Amino acid sequence: MALATPDGVGAIGIIRVSGKNAFQICSTLFFRKSGLPVDISKLNSHSIHLGVLKENDLVLDEVLLSVFKGPNSYTSEDIVEFSCHGSRYIQQQLIQLLIRRGARLAEAGEFTFRAFFNQKLDLVQAEAVADLIASTSATSHQVAMQQMRGGFSSKIKILRENLVNFASLIELELDFSEEDVEFADRKDLKQLVLSIQKVIQRLVDSFELGNVIKNGIPVAIVGKPNAGKSTLLNVLLEEDRAIVSDIPGTTRDTIEDEMSIEGILFRFIDTAGIRQTSELIEQIGVSRTFEKIQKSSIVVYLFDVHELTKTGLNSEIQEIKEHLNENSQLVIVGNKIDREDLSYTEKEFASFKDILFISAKERRNIDALRKRFVDLFDSRTINVTETVVTNARHVQALQNASFALEKVYEGLNRNISGELISVDIKNALHHLGLITGEVTSEDLLSNIFSKFCIGK
Repeated sequence: MALATPDGVGAIGIIRVSGKNAFQICSTLFFRKSGLPVDISKLNSHSIHLGVLKENDLVLDEVLLSVFKGPNSYTSEDIVEFSCHGSRYIQQQLIQLLIRRGARLAEAGEFTFRAFFNQKLDLVQAEAVADLIASTSATSHQVAMQQMRGGFSSKIKILRENLVNFASLIELELDFSEEDVEFADRKDLKQLVLSIQKVIQRLVDSFELGNVIKNGIPVAIVGKPNAGKSTLLNVLLEEDRAIVSDIPGTTRDTIEDEMSIEGILFRFIDTAGIRQTSELIEQIGVSRTFEKIQKSSIVVYLFDVHELTKTGLNSEIQEIKEHLNENSQLVIVGNKIDREDLSYTEKEFASFKDILFISAKERRNIDALRKRFVDLFDSRTINVTETVVTNARHVQALQNASFALEKVYEGLNRNISGELISVDIKNALHHLGLITGEVTSEDLLSNIFSKFCIGK
């Protein structure tokens, strides 16, 4: 039993009860408005009923009761949900009342754990429930829904079935080893291993995309002091997130915040201005700026158009490029066009491909900059309707399975005994099974479900 809605005052609060005694316990405190008792076990599944909560003659609240009979419920058990008024007092009184009737408080993620334990969900789908709750953009929501509906699980199931068929042929050969019978063509087996590894590698490669979809695409805004970085951050976020000042070096540390643009979550990072300085704290800030450049998917180099020539800009861009990672994409943005003749500015910096000119102060061309971010994401993404891996645990298991298959391939090339090849196949099956929960340990399940919210 647990509060399934956020703690605090609201219009309603939902208390969820699941288990074999759920109907019996809840029947002792739910009554018709007329005062007649209700045997919840005799109510239709997936039905809602108006009534009151009572302890002795004391009426606690007027509520709606929802009934879900197992196995056709989220946990595959009998479930009762009370929709009460959102007073903290009422919620806590109802929880205490249920405890006195024999219920106990649920642990973090216990409802979803029961759904997994009762085979309503596999482990990938269970983890996707947490991702769905935490989704903050249309894209992360879409990926979580695709996984919760079994998209990733079906891929793993197919890989495991192919490996099981592979293993069965090898095992069959071992049973007839004295007769020197070969049931599996070694050439076909090698092709099968290569095809499985290709699928696994595609899934592993999708993690880079999946990670940024889940956690937001990091966008570092860098440049010299007073280029307008903090102003640009505030404009992009549509709030005064960073302090803006004409005094150079105002930003000493990184400031981060998130915003969804066209359903894609971006994590914008305002950084300390890049310059030579003897001031220790500012030196640390500049050092952190270069660290953020190295870790960001998109780097916006912002410069004041009336402070730089094309020669100076080229020199600064070369310095920035030394700190980019191999997958970073650089966007050059000239700021403060409200103080310059735009035609002259465009001519001066015409040699820089895809340069954008904006006025952060006057919010000019900001929509074009936002569109550039979306276009850069779209240019490197795969279709999110395909399977995208978003979980580091899954990537590790896939990599371990791939390593085991490499040993299988080497063994086939060297024509080693089927017994040794069978061991490596089983190892690959083990790691794939860890993903969906066909192979589990108590520590693994505890680690996964402890990260869920209580009530889910």
